[in-house]
Amino acid sequence: MKLLKDILYKAGLIEIQGNNNTAIESIFFDSREVTKLSCFIAIKGTQTDGHQYIDEVIAKGAVAIVCEVFPEKMVEGVSYVKVTNTQKALGNIAANFYDHPSKEIKLIGITGTNGKTTIASGLYNLFTKLDTKCGLISTVKIIIDKEILPASHTTPDSISLNRMLREMVNRKCSLCFMEVSSHALDQGRVESIEFKGAVFTNLTHDHLDYHQTVDHYLKSKKMLFDGLKENAFALSNADDKNGKVMLQNCKANKHYYALRNVADFKTRIIENNISGLQLSVDHTEVWAHFVGEFNAYNLTAIYGTAVLLGIDKMNALTTLSTLEPVDGRFEIIKGPKGITGIVDYAHTPDALQNVLNTIRDIVKKEQKVITIVGCGGNRDKTKRPVMAKVAAGLSDKLIITSDNPRNEDPEQIIKEMKDALDLDDLIKTILITDRRKAIEAGCKLAASNDVILIAGKGHETYQEIQGVKHHFDDVEELNNAFKNL
Repeated sequence: MKLLKDILYKAGLIEIQGNNNTAIESIFFDSREVTKLSCFIAIKGTQTDGHQYIDEVIAKGAVAIVCEVFPEKMVEGVSYVKVTNTQKALGNIAANFYDHPSKEIKLIGITGTNGKTTIASGLYNLFTKLDTKCGLISTVKIIIDKEILPASHTTPDSISLNRMLREMVNRKCSLCFMEVSSHALDQGRVESIEFKGAVFTNLTHDHLDYHQTVDHYLKSKKMLFDGLKENAFALSNADDKNGKVMLQNCKANKHYYALRNVADFKTRIIENNISGLQLSVDHTEVWAHFVGEFNAYNLTAIYGTAVLLGIDKMNALTTLSTLEPVDGRFEIIKGPKGITGIVDYAHTPDALQNVLNTIRDIVKKEQKVITIVGCGGNRDKTKRPVMAKVAAGLSDKLIITSDNPRNEDPEQIIKEMKDALDLDDLIKTILITDRRKAIEAGCKLAASNDVILIAGKGHETYQEIQGVKHHFDDVEELNNAFKNL
């Protein structure tokens, strides 16, 4: 339990009406979750405005309201707090309520368009193998010590985040590796969170439905590094054109990793095949159970971060060689007749191009590459034609299908992808809206030793259609289709 006045530090306070010594047992921004003796923070979100639910939460037992505009009628016995921005206030209130857990744990943030999940998960697995108690906050799952919890967002809301970090501290976790999305940074979800280190992967075409411009997308990512303190470290990809831009004005100790440019942590690919990567990392050879140049970057970032966190270089490399890929990230499924299925989360043009280039590098001339891909609804529409062109250009056969259409018409999304293709592309392209049938068709098209890539959903076990999530697992569907060949 906390007193209201104790959770308002740095909340952008303008005025209080009522008792600031009110006892608070819990904090919420979702009106549906409010309980007795709670404080409700009214957020002006993209879909709804929390100010509309103030009367409702008071009826449920809320005793304090944090808002940007006072309601016309105020209830006696309820404390009302006016702040400049409730979204940013939420982060500070959450950190105050949970006693700033990020100051008691080494929290490492990973941001960028691609690679966040692989790097965060790889670091968690590496340090766990070295008998270090860790936490993981990722797109795929959340882990507190070794307890696995489901994840709904790349970066949780401020209350959930601080609650999880407090639980990690209580369970004696010394490290936490966390994916940090551009949305979370822009919306202040990591306000008052203290990072001891941050990693930048790359910046490519994504989320322009939200950010509108690449410059705003970049600046949102950069907020993670701008907020680092002098005793923290920053690790950036020197081969990405934005790698050095990301660390401009950063107070932390700056380090770089690369495959091509001069860097503190340098990797060279010796061999790349379907079984894995033979790498030279800082002049030491190591074998890894990952495929592709993009994973060479991810592994170098994992290695560099481990070293910056005090792990001996040889110990870091030895452990690195034992790591396995994350589910749905270049996940290989062996089928009949030597056919290879690959399920990958690639849902941006750059990620799709990286995966298909990797496949092209490891297949023989006689092996066909069949790609099954779609684009999500209610998301960045500008990447749809680009992804279609990338897929068509690097595939022998292309099936454009539905991804998570959400509230859009899947056939319209498919049309927007198809319209970007020229005649040569269209000759090798099939449109199948039903994703299950698309996967079955891809398997039937495959001859001996061909490769089938199913891109876009990766680890997801659902398909979202008109606001309803239906069970759908690309790996499961591929295995079923293989059984019927």
